[in-house]
Amino acid sequence: MFNLAPVSLWLEDYSALKALFERWRAQGVEDLQAHLQCDPLLLSQCSASLKVLRVNQRTLDLFSAASQSELLGQLAQVFRGDMHTAMVREMVQLWEGRLEFTNETVNYALDGRRLDVRISIRVLPGHEADWGRVLVSLEDITQQVQGAARLRRSEHYARDLFEYSPVSLWVEDFSAIKLLLEGVRAQGIVDFKTFLKVHPEFVSRCMQEIRVIDVNQQTLQMFGATSKEHLLNNIGRVFRGEMQESFAEQLQDLWDGKTVQQREVTNYSLSGDVVHIHMQFSVLGSHLDDWSLVLLSLVDITARKKAEAYLEYLGKHDVLTQLRNRAFYAEELNRLTRKGPWPFAVIAIDLNGLKAINDEQGHAAGDAMLRRAGEVLAKAVDAPACAARVGGDEFAVLLPGLDERAAQVVRERIQSLIELNNQFYSGQPLGFAIGIACCQSGEGVEAALHKADQAMYEEKRRYYQHIGAERRR
Repeated sequence: MFNLAPVSLWLEDYSALKALFERWRAQGVEDLQAHLQCDPLLLSQCSASLKVLRVNQRTLDLFSAASQSELLGQLAQVFRGDMHTAMVREMVQLWEGRLEFTNETVNYALDGRRLDVRISIRVLPGHEADWGRVLVSLEDITQQVQGAARLRRSEHYARDLFEYSPVSLWVEDFSAIKLLLEGVRAQGIVDFKTFLKVHPEFVSRCMQEIRVIDVNQQTLQMFGATSKEHLLNNIGRVFRGEMQESFAEQLQDLWDGKTVQQREVTNYSLSGDVVHIHMQFSVLGSHLDDWSLVLLSLVDITARKKAEAYLEYLGKHDVLTQLRNRAFYAEELNRLTRKGPWPFAVIAIDLNGLKAINDEQGHAAGDAMLRRAGEVLAKAVDAPACAARVGGDEFAVLLPGLDERAAQVVRERIQSLIELNNQFYSGQPLGFAIGIACCQSGEGVEAALHKADQAMYEEKRRYYQHIGAERRR
């Protein structure tokens, strides 16, 4: 039975070790572990006190030995390196009187292979007084240990991929939300979109039921958090405002069975700054039955949004004056012609003396005068009125819903602002030639524009006649 056992068995004599322990006790040693750590040679004395009497065939196979004599002759190759730390633990347990225990250690086969083994030591019955017969069994656990090591490396690799991903990653639990949606279905609700409009509090409740399991380092950096606890304790400052509307859309998609989604949303950093996000949402495949594991990746697109907004601004604004440009003016005029409201008034404006300023003082002085014109007109009108630069020195103010009397009030406001502007700026005074016209329907818009232009040109003509008279005088 000993020789045919499927595990490695060693029959050993520990009596010399027991005698060594008794001598040390007599010398006053109380803490064996501290005693062995004082002098590495003391552990070698323990090892030399162990006498191997017999090993079985499984032991020879495990350690690649042809015979017991070959194995015993090369024990120094078998018991080396990593095993010494484990051996200290074995000696301490024997010192403390434990006659049966288990430990894990490392041995080496004669062909050099490392063997991770689970060692069980038992002082056999009848030999408790002298430790003359001890049975040692070794179970080869190399595969398990290596598998566990591979698993740890894999977990560490996966954790690093998550933790140091260049995009913000969130692991969340949506199981409570799934139950809430199922509860709504159980009530017989079919039109979920209408349900959300009637019960907006349902969206808030679902948001409160989201459980954040983990976030990565990029998330902390994106939202200005010092730690995961800092972020999660202030999650209400991140998801607010416009987020409720986008989350309602997300719930609608989940209701329709879309467990993989992407959309652009707006969040907030803990400092209060707006963070525009491209979000990708996915219920992990192994959790589709309960939505208990959801992965969200968030990409910060704030810079892109700012660039888009600036390009949109440039498409509708005149860079020099900051007023609307001719393209926006034409589009808005077309819209007002089709839809009103009526009456509709227009003010045509021309900047007086720009050519002379450009010729005499240079285009920088002319640009400065144009900027002053933009300042005046921007302050003179409020939405839905629109002030635009439609040419080099030509401007227009569209006044939907106002008649000619109201347009005259706007004109007086412009004149007052011109006076204030001229008091603020020294040098060449700012002056406008202004024409006003009004119409009652879309058919009259073209005629109103022409009439306003004619009135403006007439005022312009009187201005230059006055300038000429001043020069002659």
